[in-house]
Amino acid sequence: MSPEFLVTALIVVLIPGTGVVYTVATGLTAGRRESIAAAFGCTLGIVPAVLASVLGLSAILHTSALLFQALKFAGVAYLLYLAWQTLRESGPLKIGDRPAVPRSYLAIARTGCLINVLNPKLSVFFLAFLPQFISVDAGSPTAQMLTLGGVFMAMTFVVFVGYGAFAALIGEKILKSARAMTWMRRTVAAAFAGFGLRLAFAGR
Repeated sequence: MSPEFLVTALIVVLIPGTGVVYTVATGLTAGRRESIAAAFGCTLGIVPAVLASVLGLSAILHTSALLFQALKFAGVAYLLYLAWQTLRESGPLKIGDRPAVPRSYLAIARTGCLINVLNPKLSVFFLAFLPQFISVDAGSPTAQMLTLGGVFMAMTFVVFVGYGAFAALIGEKILKSARAMTWMRRTVAAAFAGFGLRLAFAGR
């Protein structure tokens, strides 16, 4: 495994996206353990994209306009739904006082997983990204792609857990300020809406 892959993958993982926003918001509003569940869900949501690129299904997604558009707009609708529910202080991302009965870890992870599963750009990304680091002299390309995908997922989980833990540390202070909570709710909602609109206008 080349250092170039590790550095490039780390840069990609560190760049804030929908998964980072979700994990950070979960850490801020629910706590460290819940943010770990969010990080796990977002990481799990990468599995279909990695398998699709290994099996060649990403190529079908890349060439099929109808399939790509259907999955894309399902992702757009879900992100806009998260934005609306966040703005209303309800649903999967309740930005307010930490509830006495927190959401289950499964529910938190499921939302994170869906965020990535419903993003067709992720599958196309892996189709273009992983083959660049395949060595013809290092054995089976399939095994290499699975290994690279596994390393990428491990890096994603570790980085997201770090984001969530940091968010959880400052969450208590933010929750004590009504003004800060209002702006955080608007910021998170705007981020989800922005990612949704960007996905809506994204090409294959």
